Amino acid sequence: MLKSYETVFIATPVLSDVQMKEAVAKYLDLIKENGGEVVYEQDWGLRKLAYPIQKKTTGFYHLIEFKAEPAFIKTLETQYKRDERIIRFLTFAMDKYAVAYAEKRRSNLAEQK
Repeated sequence: MLKSYETVFIATPVLSDVQMKEAVAKYLDLIKENGGEVVYEQDWGLRKLAYPIQKKTTGFYHLIEFKAEPAFIKTLETQYKRDERIIRFLTFAMDKYAVAYAEKRRSNLAEQK
């Protein structure tokens, strides 16, 4: 059974737009190739970090909401660790309340546009 997950990763700020899009595409493809389903994806852009990571003070944030088998998360996080473009990541399983909140957040964003 597919479970709902949300992952946010921070990519190094030295990437060009093209390189950042390639990094995002890699993880979206990885999710799809492993039987997952991308529900939502949002680019949060370049943001200041709360504290320096690898001597960097900014990073490109990207959010991906997806459904996948629980065993896939280990594969995803292994890929993050191997990718030198990714400086931090966080993946968590969403319960029904988190899913409802995410849907509400998406509809609010759609209304603002």
